[in-house]
Amino acid sequence: MSIRPRLLLFAFGDFAFNLYWQSIMLFLLFYYTEALALPVETAATIYTIATIWDGVANFIAGTLADRREASRHYGKVLMLGSLPLGIACVLTYLPPPIAGFWGIAFVLVGHLLFRTAYAAVNIPYLAMSARISTDSKDRAFIAGMRMLFGTMAWVLVARGTVPLGAWLSGGAVSASAYLGAAILFAIVGTAILILVGATYREELVTPPTPRPSIAASLRSLAANRAFVTLNLAMMAMIVAVTVLNKSVLYYFKYFLEDEAAGQTALAWMGLVSAIAVPVWMLLQRRIGTRSLWFLAASLCMAGLILFAAIRIDRADVMQFYLVAMQAMIVGLHFVFWAMLPNTIEYGEHATGLRVEGAVFGLASLLQRVAIGIATAIIGFGFGSAGYVANVHQSEATLAAMRWTIALAPLGFLALSCALMLLNPLGRGAHARIVREMAGS
Repeated sequence: MSIRPRLLLFAFGDFAFNLYWQSIMLFLLFYYTEALALPVETAATIYTIATIWDGVANFIAGTLADRREASRHYGKVLMLGSLPLGIACVLTYLPPPIAGFWGIAFVLVGHLLFRTAYAAVNIPYLAMSARISTDSKDRAFIAGMRMLFGTMAWVLVARGTVPLGAWLSGGAVSASAYLGAAILFAIVGTAILILVGATYREELVTPPTPRPSIAASLRSLAANRAFVTLNLAMMAMIVAVTVLNKSVLYYFKYFLEDEAAGQTALAWMGLVSAIAVPVWMLLQRRIGTRSLWFLAASLCMAGLILFAAIRIDRADVMQFYLVAMQAMIVGLHFVFWAMLPNTIEYGEHATGLRVEGAVFGLASLLQRVAIGIATAIIGFGFGSAGYVANVHQSEATLAAMRWTIALAPLGFLALSCALMLLNPLGRGAHARIVREMAGS
């Protein structure tokens, strides 16, 4: 199989992972508060605990993936882990059989099981992206194609979760509807990951070397300025984006009283991501990857300032605003995933130690911590505003919720730009490092 079709098939795995990921990101918190009737602070706490554990599990999976002998079996990991991951997704949406404390514990355990299974399969998949090709252009292509497939999954999840789930469960939009959608996504995701695992072939072949200790991996990553600054910028960006995205359904339900329009907005946001990715890929070739971050972040910040200044009271206007914002946000995600594999060679050049799984594992840990922070901001920001699920909110409550949605993302995006200024991977830097390492 030639290189581009092989890379394209590999990138298709992100469609499967995003069936799970987008469901968790777009609907799970809303499912907790609106379908299971959990208090928003309780729901946010469950989500935050599971998210932080997800980060720990990702780091553990990453350090295990750095076993050189294990790296040759990444395809088998995808195939063997796909079924447990699908089952865990279904358990996450299984309504608790009892109420009270033990019901909350049941929800938390189901969520923790899913996060563990996801880390065990997703981290090897991410590490594979550094081994299927060493060319930065191929890696940018993989990042772009992964995002395209991921946004296709986003559209399916955003637009299909409620209607498909209601159809499969008999017509009622309730907890059983979300469970029905989870079962469908698990079947599709499992089949795709088995296919990707069975067809995976890697370009980078390294001789067997001693597995680096966790301490050695952490020291190498701490000395890797490209990795540190990129991931700190990513954390700030993820907090901003998560606060905005998790607020969508609440805004449409309580500000605009049109919950269905919120689901449509999420679908359109996913669709525009698919359209925007090729545009960002073309811009990346012209201005460089790091410069793209500043452009996308500046546009997002301008949009948030507009949102803070003008209250949007029409569903169609809010849909248009969110679609425009998502077109900018996808540029930030593209930059991160295009740059992250390149920090591996930067770290190897700087420290003499090549770590792959730990790079993706720790990056995922930091991403999950950022999502947890954002979820806590929403939960306790909305809670302190006086939000109560499924009742009419007062004007004072809505005003406080709106400031949370606007100001938290604005501040964190500004922080991300300051951190990205410190990143050394300017245009052409990675190619120079690869040439120097090849000539040494």
